[in-house]
Amino acid sequence: MLNRRILRVKAFQNLYAYEQCKGSNLNLAKDYIKESFLPDLNSMEVQDKTALNKEAEEAIKLFEQNLSNKDLLQSSEASAKVKKVVLQALAKYHDANEKDQQFLLKNMVVSAERIPQLYLMAIELLQAFAGHVEKEVEKKKKFAGGNPSGFGNEMNLPNNAVLNKLKESNAYRAAIARNNVHLDEVELEIREWFRDYIKPSEYYQEYLKISEPTLEQDLELVDSILKKIIFKNEVILNFFSEQDLNWTENKAVVRSLAAKVLKNAATLEEGSESELPEIAMNWDEDKEFFQNIFNFTIENDAVSKALITQKTKNWDIERLAFTDKVIISMALTEMKHFPSIPVKVSINEYIDISKTYSTPKSKQFVNGLLDVMSKELTENGEIRKSGRGLLDNK
Repeated sequence: MLNRRILRVKAFQNLYAYEQCKGSNLNLAKDYIKESFLPDLNSMEVQDKTALNKEAEEAIKLFEQNLSNKDLLQSSEASAKVKKVVLQALAKYHDANEKDQQFLLKNMVVSAERIPQLYLMAIELLQAFAGHVEKEVEKKKKFAGGNPSGFGNEMNLPNNAVLNKLKESNAYRAAIARNNVHLDEVELEIREWFRDYIKPSEYYQEYLKISEPTLEQDLELVDSILKKIIFKNEVILNFFSEQDLNWTENKAVVRSLAAKVLKNAATLEEGSESELPEIAMNWDEDKEFFQNIFNFTIENDAVSKALITQKTKNWDIERLAFTDKVIISMALTEMKHFPSIPVKVSINEYIDISKTYSTPKSKQFVNGLLDVMSKELTENGEIRKSGRGLLDNK
């Protein structure tokens, strides 16, 4: 299955995108207010630009004050026109946020469900390169009248034990069929990529010098091609980006999972099945967690920001790293709304995310803040854990 760390990362990426959308929607709403108080060039009446600018400033201030609670607008002494424009701007802002939330939620799930197809496609590229070499060697043999000599170690890649273990795996073949993985449309490109990028590489040339590669050498070769060519070469990466709109976000996860499959195959006992890290029987449960952490973080945004502000009094919350705010908000949401997940697990997961996606100092900051907040929230009963092994909430 896709482990929950990967799902947390994807939820984080989409929450980060959502916060950026909110910022854009905020600016668009303010632009709408400003435009509502521009002089009417078609009017025959004299336009008081100073008064209009003053009303625009008043409306923007009122808009910002009522972002979370538009009911406060009713007690304002602003003019009817200012209130009307502010209400319209608030409606536009919240409607746009709602649409962005629903779009990102759907996109997030679809993106996660594509990951198995993508990492299997990367491995099938390796299989395709091996198949191409085998065909070329067969052509040479026919041309040489079937004489097998004179071809050196060219069959090393087609005979690669790691790739062959996967080909013989029922689980692997079933996953390929289930995820509809095929490279039929890029047969020509595969020949070109092998000729231009794989064959001249130092990894492949060194591999060809080995008469009988060991399993470790077979793994080293396919792992090198995967990480240092397939996931480094812009031409090949463009192929993947055409398959997946979220390739930029998915790339690191796909590379990691593909490498894990190769490593698993290398350690596979004869006759046993390869364990593939794919969406499995419990995907419905994981998807629910995935969607809830996204939605609950958004729903609890105001509460989370208030808690963060309270614990960072010497900091302006707007000065905190944007990524840190998202990470801490997610962690608070998980600790408070997912009773079966231990607090320590949540903290460690989000510290790891901060290492990859935030500033160099974020690890210590996130760790320290979450540790203090989790203890206080547990003591006042806002964090309650249940289930086996969760009697100790700390």
